Amino acid sequence: MKKYLLLFILALPLCGFAQNSINNYKYVLVPEKFSFLKQNDQYRLNTLLKLLLEEKGFTTYFDNSEVPTEIANNKCNALNADLLEKNGMFSTNLTFILKDCQGNIVFKSKEGKSREKEYKTSYNLALRDAFDSLKETEYAYNGAKIQPVAPAVVPTVAPPATVPVVTPAAKPIAEAAAATTVQPVGTLYAQPTATGFQLIDTTPKVVLTLRLSSVNDYFIAENGTSNGIVLKKNGDWFFDYYKNGNLVSEKLLIKF
Repeated sequence: MKKYLLLFILALPLCGFAQNSINNYKYVLVPEKFSFLKQNDQYRLNTLLKLLLEEKGFTTYFDNSEVPTEIANNKCNALNADLLEKNGMFSTNLTFILKDCQGNIVFKSKEGKSREKEYKTSYNLALRDAFDSLKETEYAYNGAKIQPVAPAVVPTVAPPATVPVVTPAAKPIAEAAAATTVQPVGTLYAQPTATGFQLIDTTPKVVLTLRLSSVNDYFIAENGTSNGIVLKKNGDWFFDYYKNGNLVSEKLLIKF
């Protein structure tokens, strides 16, 4: 009886480790490419992991994307997500882990498995199976303050001598070109990609590819035959492009 009681007491800290640790973190960085795959976001696995973490309550970013100042100034404010693959003859086996900035494992899932033969389906199902471990773990960010990394001291440099600035004459602003407006043909559904979104119809067929720009609600777009921009005007989305030298503004119904 004493032996079982001792084992129970020793196990208590291990049971609470993941819960107490992940609650200290609000952000998770997701890699754009896993080490066991050849391409960025292959089989949409990286995007799926990012979405699952967001459903759990974390704020997520891809590791090479622009991040908030809170992370940029101190990488220790974010956990780093990763997947480990174990070779199996008849199954896909994935383990999901979260590491801190020093490489310490804060959370490790069970081994997720799938016996599907098609690669994309198999990897997606194995990840969802592994992620069930985190779904079953309570998570609520506790607002813990992690000491930021001290910035490097930059030596003071004397300002250069003032040089008169010659302001060039303002160029006249070109008027907006008149566009032919095309009404929408149906609702398009936005699926996230590594660089933005792809819009699909109910077929499903990819109708438009959107790439992020430095301006909110403004995307670089292409549909296979035309290149242009997708932007929001007066609350509605439009795909603006040139066709035979004429500007076309195609109204879109997008569901994000």
